[in-house]
Amino acid sequence: MTTRDTPTLAEPALAAPALDSLGRPLRDLRISVTDRCNFRCVYCMPKEVFGHDYRFLPRRELLTFEEIERVSRVFVGLGVQKLRITGGEPLLRRGLEHLIGQLATLGDLDLTLTTNGALLAQKAQALADAGLTRVTVSLDSLDDEVFRAMNDVDFPVARVLGGIDAAEAAGLPVKVNVVVKRGLNEGSVLDIVRRFRGTEHAVRFIEFMDVGATNGWRMDDVFPAAEIVRTIGAEFPLEPLAAGYRGEVAQRYRYLDGAGEIGVIASVTQPFCGDCTRARLSADGKLYTCLFSVRGHDLRSVLRAETTDEELDETIRAVWTRRTDRYSELRTERTSSMRKVEMSYIGG
Repeated sequence: MTTRDTPTLAEPALAAPALDSLGRPLRDLRISVTDRCNFRCVYCMPKEVFGHDYRFLPRRELLTFEEIERVSRVFVGLGVQKLRITGGEPLLRRGLEHLIGQLATLGDLDLTLTTNGALLAQKAQALADAGLTRVTVSLDSLDDEVFRAMNDVDFPVARVLGGIDAAEAAGLPVKVNVVVKRGLNEGSVLDIVRRFRGTEHAVRFIEFMDVGATNGWRMDDVFPAAEIVRTIGAEFPLEPLAAGYRGEVAQRYRYLDGAGEIGVIASVTQPFCGDCTRARLSADGKLYTCLFSVRGHDLRSVLRAETTDEELDETIRAVWTRRTDRYSELRTERTSSMRKVEMSYIGG
């Protein structure tokens, strides 16, 4: 016998895929499993915002693995094709490989995880065995001094590189994300290119974007994607590639010598809201339809009430179909002063 929290896979499929008010389908769900992190990266969880007395969520407020599996299955019925596990730092959530195993049963999905890599060496094989299809590792510099300054907890870059090696050994494809902030790590761009050119690891360079309480669209901190491409192309000639699918956030470029490709994410200088297919679920079960949302929609209370999956489907569908978010395209001095959710709370 099953309960509402553990429905069987034999249940009938839910209704047709959902489109928002601008015709954007729901394709990607980012699931935060914890708001805690062992780094204090200057662009995500800066110490001036997250001090020693910051109140993180108590365990009872986090969605259980069973609740995450259930809501994920409903999202898949609405058209979601990619599940990305995030945090905070998701590998701080005990037994995360068990959740990966549960989500891997939901169908032929792109099941990925984004991590700072600090614990990846210990977890890579278990994650791969559970059914993870890919891992994304944040790596903002190969220069140890710069890397320690950016994570702001004096964590050495060598241990993150060891995590990447462990993921590769476990058979996990690796994507490397590099947030580039002017005046801090733009000098690391070519070092990272040289390190990963000719490997199977995809590299994505991301424009620094101040979010949450620190959001102000300070362009002085942005090292534009166009400048990143020029910097790389001056040493390793590039040519642009077509987008692989609607909603792909990275602009991709191929090395002319055939040594692979890089991508740039121009989230500040060239916003891509018009094709955004992403929803975000916080660790305590709030649904956000934009990285810059002012508030989330409470799904935890729906999950913990006497509701059916069809009622949960209707709740999520109602939120998505009313969605009009285009924050980055419409940002103004007025919107920049609005209070927004912290990126560490919903996983970026």
